[in-house]
Amino acid sequence: MNVSPLPRRGGVSFDRRDDGHVLRVSAHPEAGTVTISIWRDDRCVATHQMLVADVPQVIEMLASSLVSSALADDRATAS
Repeated sequence: MNVSPLPRRGGVSFDRRDDGHVLRVSAHPEAGTVTISIWRDDRCVATHQMLVADVPQVIEMLASSLVSSALADDRATAS
């Protein structure tokens, strides 16, 4: 099996701690799925596959966490 260093369709997010951890998002339109994988150096250690129809829910979770964080920061600054 040949492992691609980067997804053909998708993206890569490097862990801010810079310890070799990488999150990869790979789109598979032919299967109607998206795979999220966690890598340590050059080894895949976990995957999560979802239907394309479920992706907006994940985006909403990420966006709401940003809003929650921003509100908490605003409250802390106002105190």
